[in-house]
Amino acid sequence: MPIPAPNLYPAFNIVRLSHVELMVTDLAASRAFYVDTLGLQVTDEEDTVIYLRAMEERGHHCMVLRKGDVPEVNYLSYKLYSEDDLDKAHDWFAAKGLPVDWVERPYQGRTLRTTDLFGAPMEFYFKMDRLEPIHQKYALYHGVKPLRIDHFNCFSPDVDESVAFYNEMGFRVTEYTEDEESGNLWAAWMHRKGGIHDIAFTNGKGPRLHHTAFWVPTPLNIIDLLDLMSTTGYLSNIERGPGRHGISNAFFLYILDPDGHRIEIYCSDYQTVDPDLEPIKWDLTDPQRQTLWGAPAPKSWFEHGSTFADVKVRASKMKAQPIIAP
Repeated sequence: MPIPAPNLYPAFNIVRLSHVELMVTDLAASRAFYVDTLGLQVTDEEDTVIYLRAMEERGHHCMVLRKGDVPEVNYLSYKLYSEDDLDKAHDWFAAKGLPVDWVERPYQGRTLRTTDLFGAPMEFYFKMDRLEPIHQKYALYHGVKPLRIDHFNCFSPDVDESVAFYNEMGFRVTEYTEDEESGNLWAAWMHRKGGIHDIAFTNGKGPRLHHTAFWVPTPLNIIDLLDLMSTTGYLSNIERGPGRHGISNAFFLYILDPDGHRIEIYCSDYQTVDPDLEPIKWDLTDPQRQTLWGAPAPKSWFEHGSTFADVKVRASKMKAQPIIAP
């Protein structure tokens, strides 16, 4: 399928990705990882839940860690432009026959819960409690010094269908990988906020969350995190990198939290705000698309992902072989 033309006037307007809620089996272990090691800031915590934000963020949270029996993902959340857009989104999803429900979420106004075409849970809101700025409180900076949540990456059983669905919501493709033989998409990067992506889709059993990414100031922050993790009991949690992606041009590191949820530490991509910017195409057989330089991705990077709560995973339509480390 060809990449769809940008939909510049969607039925409702999404500003950006907002936050993710992860189920974790040991809240203390997760706190040690995300707060003490990565450097996210606690904005509230109780016996069964922790709310976190990064250093540049004014919203109450970009990540929610909730105690559970199984490590999984409760939902991916997005901020809308206005209260009216919430009602427009409700009607749009309902017209597609997808579930719609108004749910209560702490520190947020009205919140719409629904799913995408493959059942991955999505939530939308307009208002979230604002907190004081902390980006110049340098005494709080530690760990990898995360500035903001940057994107989600999800396994999709049909990337072409995912791209078409999210394009209807106004997400625009910036870069993509196409299998020349079949003409199918292997992966695609889509944005709302003017970076490379708010969400990306990779061929695989899905829907599953491949990773959540946080933006850091420089590649040196990633090197510092590697030194820290390797000497504080997290050496085996380092999965891939550091390196530089061909797609997005980003400097990256992939790590796993104590429950196996994958986190990318990320910087150095580029601006994509022009609405008529042409997507960049990559061939599936080009090894520099996934790694411009650095070791190839391990097999786990193509197979392991976090399931969504109560969502059935289906096989992918493509059987192409990615380039993996020996």
